[in-house]
Amino acid sequence: MSRVYDFAGIGVGPFNLGLAALSEPVDGLDGVFLERRDSFDWHPGMMLEPAHLQVPFMADLVTLADPTSPYSFLNFLKQTGRLYRFYIRENFYPLRAEFNQYCQWVAGQLPSVRFSTDVLDVAYDAGVYRLSVKGPGGPEVLLARRLVLGTGTSPYLPAACEGIVEAAANGGQGVVLHNSEYMSRKSELQRQRSITIVGGGQSAAEVYYELLQEIDVHGYQLNWVTRSGRFFPLEYTKLTLEMTSPEYVDYFHGLPQDQRDGLIKSQKNLYKGINSELIDAIYDLLYTKSLSGMVDTQLLTHSSLTGAQWDPTTGTHTLQLRHEEQEAAYTLDSEAVVLATGYAYREPGFLAGVQDRIARDSAGRFAVNRNYSTGVEPGEIFVQNAELHTHGFVTPDLGMGAYRNSCILREITGREVYPVERSIAFQYFGAPGPAPDRDGARLTSAGVPEASGTAVPA
Repeated sequence: MSRVYDFAGIGVGPFNLGLAALSEPVDGLDGVFLERRDSFDWHPGMMLEPAHLQVPFMADLVTLADPTSPYSFLNFLKQTGRLYRFYIRENFYPLRAEFNQYCQWVAGQLPSVRFSTDVLDVAYDAGVYRLSVKGPGGPEVLLARRLVLGTGTSPYLPAACEGIVEAAANGGQGVVLHNSEYMSRKSELQRQRSITIVGGGQSAAEVYYELLQEIDVHGYQLNWVTRSGRFFPLEYTKLTLEMTSPEYVDYFHGLPQDQRDGLIKSQKNLYKGINSELIDAIYDLLYTKSLSGMVDTQLLTHSSLTGAQWDPTTGTHTLQLRHEEQEAAYTLDSEAVVLATGYAYREPGFLAGVQDRIARDSAGRFAVNRNYSTGVEPGEIFVQNAELHTHGFVTPDLGMGAYRNSCILREITGREVYPVERSIAFQYFGAPGPAPDRDGARLTSAGVPEASGTAVPA
């Protein structure tokens, strides 16, 4: 009889890797994790030397679910002989390259994780998902009762830039790249006479700061364009951090779809802002360089990119911009363009054969239940980092990864393998509900117990 896994995790980024680590010691649970890349490598194009996470080390793959796990970041430091150095450093925020090394260390210990294995197609038959995959040993079919989709997000390229992106990719006309390619193409960028960075988030700031440091060495002109009214900092006060909590997810998930969509657009400073220390470092660097004369750089706010063309006669891109407050159009010429325009979820093509198993909202997106499932049957298909529209801005937050995985494991096994926090915030996000019920369970603002979701036995 063919082996039938309890679940198959497709895609191995930090979230599914965390699920693999938390699943490993669970007796009787049989899962497999499939990744088409040949190894774990987290945002390799943005491994700038000083860059660090914007969450403390406790937001690793496992600690907030199981502080005793052998796959914790602290154990990684201990096993690699760096624990005392990290302690003396007195900084809770791991370097981004360090976090990547940690994830690679964990992945190397988990037999359930299979790299170089591409999922080509998924079908459903008699309660079992059939995954057609191609791995190092050739094509094969794997069977699983449930799916956990962790294929992650992909670089987002604005429609206004499609023409110059395609021209640069196909004919080598001009230098245009998403910031995810920055490290591998940095030297190419610095050979250009002018560079423009589009985007106002952390990645854009990191690229701008690094290129600004060497502007005198290479002699390029450097521009930084954002449609926001300012280069705003990430809001990181403690009562705001309480919004990365089960209670806020409960509150957000209970709102009507149109209200959730509106909130996401208004909350960018909660998850897309710039580290305030980096903003200060940029200003200080600008000030220092200005002592010997004006720096050949422009920081342009309120400016939306509306179009872009490549001019082969001048060897420059002409960016068409609109100042939103003044309602004024203007252009900017630049030899190179770096699109630090973020990431977006794209539904993987291998789901084409199981569309009838997926629940949708009125916009055609995954209709994700509070327990992170999106199948037409409860507890059958789960998503990782594809539920921004239903669970809010905490979706990509590394600090909520262990919580989400605890919830998913509870649904898969039918028991609470790791304690799932239900109430951690001091504040209410909705109208206060009634007093606790007779069993002592706290009630939600809707007057119902804070449920754990529908459990599906393994």
